Amino acid sequence: MSVTTEASPPNQRPVRTEELESATIRLAGDSGDGMQLAGTQFTNTSAILGNDISTLPDFPAEIRAPAGTLAGVSGFQIHFSSCDIHTPGDRLNALVAMNPAALKTNIKDLEPGGILIVNKDAFGTSDLHKAGYKNNPLEDGSLKGYRVFAVPVTTLNREAVAEFKLSPREADRCKNFFALGLIYWLYERSLDPTLKWIKEKFHKNLAVMEANSRTLKAGYNYGETTETMPVHYRVAKAHIKPGRYRKITGNEALALGLVAASEVSKIPLVYASYPITPASDILHQLAEMKRFGVRTLQAEDEIAAIGAAIGASFGGALGVTATSGPGICLKSEAIGLAVMTELPVVVIDVQRGGPSTGLPTKTEQADLLQAMFGRNGECPAAIVAPATPADCFDMVFEAARLAIGFMTPVFLLSDGYIANGAEPWMIPNAADLPAIHVSHPTSPNGAAADEVPEAARKGPPAGHAAGNGNGETRFLPYKRDPRLVRQWAVPGTPGLEHRIGGLEKEDVTGNVSYDPVNHENMVKTRAQKIANIANEIPLLEVDGPDKGDLLVVGWGGTYGALKTAVERARRKGHKVAHAHFRYLNPMPLNTERVLRSFKKVLVPELNRGQLRMLLRAEYLIDVVGLNKIQGKPFLVSEIEEKIEEMLK
Repeated sequence: MSVTTEASPPNQRPVRTEELESATIRLAGDSGDGMQLAGTQFTNTSAILGNDISTLPDFPAEIRAPAGTLAGVSGFQIHFSSCDIHTPGDRLNALVAMNPAALKTNIKDLEPGGILIVNKDAFGTSDLHKAGYKNNPLEDGSLKGYRVFAVPVTTLNREAVAEFKLSPREADRCKNFFALGLIYWLYERSLDPTLKWIKEKFHKNLAVMEANSRTLKAGYNYGETTETMPVHYRVAKAHIKPGRYRKITGNEALALGLVAASEVSKIPLVYASYPITPASDILHQLAEMKRFGVRTLQAEDEIAAIGAAIGASFGGALGVTATSGPGICLKSEAIGLAVMTELPVVVIDVQRGGPSTGLPTKTEQADLLQAMFGRNGECPAAIVAPATPADCFDMVFEAARLAIGFMTPVFLLSDGYIANGAEPWMIPNAADLPAIHVSHPTSPNGAAADEVPEAARKGPPAGHAAGNGNGETRFLPYKRDPRLVRQWAVPGTPGLEHRIGGLEKEDVTGNVSYDPVNHENMVKTRAQKIANIANEIPLLEVDGPDKGDLLVVGWGGTYGALKTAVERARRKGHKVAHAHFRYLNPMPLNTERVLRSFKKVLVPELNRGQLRMLLRAEYLIDVVGLNKIQGKPFLVSEIEEKIEEMLK
């Protein structure tokens, strides 16, 4: 970090500017204080500036907890950098606390000597009592380890907006923009993107538009003129791969990826879901995309949602549903129906803390075994998992490709951290997206079947053609290609009348069958079809040496912390590598070879060890787990500590 002193305009105090490689800040306040909005605006501005960014929004579980209480604290963390980053940061360089409850719940994450900005107007006796403080922390010396700036945010905000004659409630709702303006000054951000957003957002209410604009500028000017803040910081733009970028959250990327899959495959997208945190935003995003032929349905419950998705797929569309862990429980019987009928359905599970309602706004990775085994009978389904918010686009596109290509339900396991987190995303060229081949037969003998890659032909085709006794060929819905994939006939096609359902099917013909030998054959056939997917997915990549002392294995949203910790370990001279699963069922063909190339294997997970259990069972390798179940993502330091422990 270098320190420079810049010349100031006449009649202004000199301001010292410190150059930083990166910074991590958190805005925290009551759930009605607009911290998510302020954090999003800071993120957007930093993205426009050219910083690499990673964010971690933190929502209270209650829709509206009592104001000023610990349960109602809402926070937004942003890590912005002039270099490549993969996490929202471990320790905070700066914390903005709008009330005592926000201070109490977040101060432990602020680094020693870090910047603490508090709204001192909110530290009255009643506010302190609701947060559980016996003494005022601004006065008792408990914050002496930090650089504390006690700013009368409420008072200064009211003065800034006084001329617009807003109600006291409306005026106080603007104070998040005062705090945002101050942070913009502190980190040398431009006001212009946010001023433009305010104008577009509130153009129908001129008083609110002017008030928010005025208080944003007032916060910035306070930083510029107050004698208590003699320094601000500069984080230069990052050097990233050339291309066209936008900021994107995981849920936004899922919505765009589904639309892209629909466009590439040239079949309509039908999305049916029941509102549930943290998956609801996917429905909100897709509901605005009718211009792409997207059909959305807010169903009356989870069972109706999966039923509608299955029905859409039966009719020749791409049926998709999304939920969280509790919703997967309710959908499980119908997912079994999709497995039995062998229809392409994408099931998105945005995981959260459980069981039951659990921690609805906190992240967890505890649904892997549910996706693998959470249905009655031998009921296999494919599973994929994105690693980052931007990766959600690629992996939901891949989920659609595999669902259509193998006529099977495919789970996509996201999580609350990925869903709400944001990062830069390089917008892909539509022409570069993988092909999704759709083949609907047009005659009873399946004349529209596509050519199958030789490498994917594994396992014998089940059954043979059948007649109706009159010398005529009738349609065989379970006639399979060499990959064991059945035909996808659109209802209403002449000559392709057929029946599918939840009862066991006779091989090839699709007739209801209770024959024990046929049942065993069909169970093995469905399992082999899923196993054959391994021939059409990438091999497991290793970041680092091909062999060595330790392999750190992960899946889902742990990617950033694992990658960063392993990179740091290698800089210390350790022979450590990182492998991250994006395909969990089936696993890539080279999985066992990769695992056995290292002396030790560590699997950090936000659960009690579900991937570790699967790896041990499948490959008989004694992998070691690092498990965290706190509703929070891993810190890089936690992974680093475990790596050092295992290498000793």
